[in-house]
Amino acid sequence: MQAPLNGPWPLSTPWGRRWPGPGLPASATTVVALLVATIVVALSVPLDRPGIGWLVAVLAAVVALIVARLAPQAPAVAPLVSPAPAERPWDRYAWTTATVALLAVGAFRAAGWLFLLCLMTATLTTVLALTSGRSLRSMVATYLLIPAATLRGVGWLVRGAVLAQRRGRDGVPVRFVTTAVLSLVLLTVFGSLFVSADAAFARIFAAVIPDLNLPVVSRWIFVGLVTLPLLAGAAYLRAAPLALGELDAAESRKVGRLEWAVPLGLLVLLFGAFVTVQLTVLFGGAKHVVETDGLTYAEYARSGFWQLCTVTALTLAVLAGAARWASRETPADRTLLRAVTGALAVLTLVVVASAMHRMNVYTDMYGLTRLRLLVACCEAWAGLVLLMVLGAGVRLRAPWLPRVAIATGVLALLGLAVANPDARIAANHVDRFQRTQQLDLPFLADLSPDAAPAFAEISDGYRRGCLLWAVGGQMADPDDWRGWNLGRATARSLVAGDPPTDPQKCAEEIYRY
Repeated sequence: MQAPLNGPWPLSTPWGRRWPGPGLPASATTVVALLVATIVVALSVPLDRPGIGWLVAVLAAVVALIVARLAPQAPAVAPLVSPAPAERPWDRYAWTTATVALLAVGAFRAAGWLFLLCLMTATLTTVLALTSGRSLRSMVATYLLIPAATLRGVGWLVRGAVLAQRRGRDGVPVRFVTTAVLSLVLLTVFGSLFVSADAAFARIFAAVIPDLNLPVVSRWIFVGLVTLPLLAGAAYLRAAPLALGELDAAESRKVGRLEWAVPLGLLVLLFGAFVTVQLTVLFGGAKHVVETDGLTYAEYARSGFWQLCTVTALTLAVLAGAARWASRETPADRTLLRAVTGALAVLTLVVVASAMHRMNVYTDMYGLTRLRLLVACCEAWAGLVLLMVLGAGVRLRAPWLPRVAIATGVLALLGLAVANPDARIAANHVDRFQRTQQLDLPFLADLSPDAAPAFAEISDGYRRGCLLWAVGGQMADPDDWRGWNLGRATARSLVAGDPPTDPQKCAEEIYRY
């Protein structure tokens, strides 16, 4: 008689086969690590500004997830269940490092819009660090399953906590609680003595430990309630990876040569006609503006710029569709696909160059703004992606392209943060002021404290003092250690050393609208 097979058995549904879940509840080490990280995040994150607390929070979260991953766990995939694809540790390390670097921007740059972009991008790099899929479909699937992972992760964590409590007679949870209580008592007693013994230490202690009031405690509770489920979901995804290999390897229905070659061929002819006919308009520059009756620099730069940006984005979508659905069974199919998509990519590169040229002409005349700088960076990134598409067309197979394209975008954003965009914008206008003696004070006063070093270079004492005074007004609320930021710290020293000659007149000129 054959012995019965041992379970646990996989669920019969597609959901159960792709995501069976861990074999056991979370370990006591995982529960403790995630709880400690949640406390650190709740105490560190400054919700109202970029600051070093964001870096402390993400480092605490990463350490907790590493500890949870290294803690003894049941096999992530039960017997008779298709395992997830093999992990690529270096890939996970790279995306995790990118997440930390993006949130570290808050410790150096005071521009809220820049940090918001980094924070949003960090959600994408976090998903890439948690998922093993390579295709866009697997990335989107992981994004969509985050709520489910959070719910399942919380249940997994609760079951682990209950199991640890039941095992309390073995002494592990009891020893942990005893250690925590004893540490808190010792720190409270000796900390109080040191605070009363030395004024300098008391000031440091007061800066580190905030006043306990309702808003502060409410913020801690809110951040903790958001952080713990997210950390539980992330740890659950690492303990029970999604089996996304089928999404990566899934082949869509291919369309015949006639169905894709005719529309794409006509599109190539349209692009070619546009580039050929409009060469003078695209690259005429100042000469074209001067020789065209009634055309100003603003009209030249703005005429068609946004349309060209839209063309670039739509072309990338068309190329992605062609790579997915165009047939490539015969050598003739593959040759035709390379020729058509290659021509379309090359012509789109010309359109990208045109858009960049128009923006350069506009910037030379009217100066940089945040929108102009961001659009220029996006266009440059799109051009780089088109070059990668051309390289991928050699083999007509590029599973690396989605992740590499995202990686270049992340590097571009980090490069923008290193370049200090608000300071670059301010420096551009200061350089123009040296030539034209015209300075848009209301516009520049809206820049973040990152622009203060550029304002300090203005030769006109009145305008310099007004702009530094406006920057100081943005920093009326002092920073504690959580909100410390290099950009604001530098700006404060510059503002203190160069007070305005006439604050009332500055206010009337800056806030006249």
